[in-house]
Amino acid sequence: MICVNERRIVLASGSPRRRELLAGIGLSFDVIVSHVDETVDEEMDPPALVQELAYRKAHDVAKSLKYGLVIGADTIVVIDDEVLGKPTDVQDAIRMLSRLQGRTHSVYSGIAIIDAKTSEKRIAYSRTDVKMRSLSASEIERYVSTGEPMDKAGSYAIQGIGAILIDSIQGDYFTVVGLPLSLLASMLSTFDIDVLGT
Repeated sequence: MICVNERRIVLASGSPRRRELLAGIGLSFDVIVSHVDETVDEEMDPPALVQELAYRKAHDVAKSLKYGLVIGADTIVVIDDEVLGKPTDVQDAIRMLSRLQGRTHSVYSGIAIIDAKTSEKRIAYSRTDVKMRSLSASEIERYVSTGEPMDKAGSYAIQGIGAILIDSIQGDYFTVVGLPLSLLASMLSTFDIDVLGT
């Protein structure tokens, strides 16, 4: 396998969390934020939805490049078959958290990798079930007042203050953060990139 620094990697996301995760596993990469329409068919199931949006983001950036592996990712929160995106305002965040508290929900993260030179692609997803502890209305309001939920799917950040809201998870922690690293490494290996650099 070739070393990661011999091949350009591009993250098609403005998410600081995804940047931190990629940097944390030693990958050198560029960031080019994608600008795509995220409107999808409401009948799509969660795995199809996150894979479609991850692909759109990666493709949007890849089509403007001559070479490089472009990584796109998307994350959603699902409860009672309803997709919870980012809250539109404070009241929406309170509504989402009121619905999630005391219950188990699912988080899906999709990843798409496209070779800009050859158009070769890999698309996959990961799912993790998350149990949120019971919260009082006051606790929810205090958490929302921190501002942390306002740009997060499902209105919480497991890697931030929101960690204290979580009772347990079943599955991959990094899926909840927004970039399942084990899955990503496995997908990169199919492009002859070994994250361990051996």
